[in-house]
Amino acid sequence: MKHLQSFKIIIFLSLLFLGWTSVAFSKTPVQAFVSILPQKYFVEKIGGKLIDVSVMVKPGADAHTFEPKPKQMVALSKTMIYFAIGIEFENVWLNRFMAANPDMLIVYTDAGIDKIPMTDPHHHDEEQHTIDKDIIKDPHIWLSPPLVKILSRNILESLLKIDPNHATIYKANHEKFMLEVDGLDSNLRRILTGENKGAEFIVFHPSWGYFAHAYGLKQVPVEIEGKEPKPAEIKDLIKYAQKKGIKVVFVQPQFSSAGARIIADSIGGQIAFVDPLAADWSKNLYEVAIKFKAALR
Repeated sequence: MKHLQSFKIIIFLSLLFLGWTSVAFSKTPVQAFVSILPQKYFVEKIGGKLIDVSVMVKPGADAHTFEPKPKQMVALSKTMIYFAIGIEFENVWLNRFMAANPDMLIVYTDAGIDKIPMTDPHHHDEEQHTIDKDIIKDPHIWLSPPLVKILSRNILESLLKIDPNHATIYKANHEKFMLEVDGLDSNLRRILTGENKGAEFIVFHPSWGYFAHAYGLKQVPVEIEGKEPKPAEIKDLIKYAQKKGIKVVFVQPQFSSAGARIIADSIGGQIAFVDPLAADWSKNLYEVAIKFKAALR
């Protein structure tokens, strides 16, 4: 009888232990949402197979005017963690996301980053212009590898908080990703710095300010936040491009290229597409650097 009781106790403790380990080391991935595709790249690099990442702004959509679909809101109600990055639609929707899922952790991955003002699109001379205190801050921080290191640290710390049992894996993945970011940064500096320092490039939408700042370049934007310049301002921009010998106008594929093509034709140049929202972040920035290099010659 005693042997039977001992056996039952052993079985009970074994089942209890298995229950604990199934909770502590569950293979069910953490459900996460991000705002844009490049964030998915970062979170998956750090979280690996432990994180199941969904993206709000799908390829081809405008992140400035985006509105979530009903099925995304349903999926959001089951999400454990949301990684925000400071883009425009979050100003309207983050509070609604929190209302839909009060238990979801909101992570502001842009925390600790001092954002720069969006460049005035019609001041193309070398004079310094007074910045309005209410000017819109540039949200495109993910296009600067040095800033991505800050984003990634914020992602890591949030995953350690929500899933501490896999801390070793997250830390190792983060360290590996930092080596990738440093390698990319070195390659971009090799491609773009040197004789190109201070070189200017025209972009229709000013997405590349942080990228330009990181590598000693200057973007000359045509418009800001969907506000296209007036005919007189376009004329001034064309004169400026001719003066500087700029022959390429870079266009974001999420927006119409008609206005950029008019400017390119007027300066005897061409348009080229560069996507700030590409899914393969590392490969994309490398290819963008090659395009900028070619345009700066």
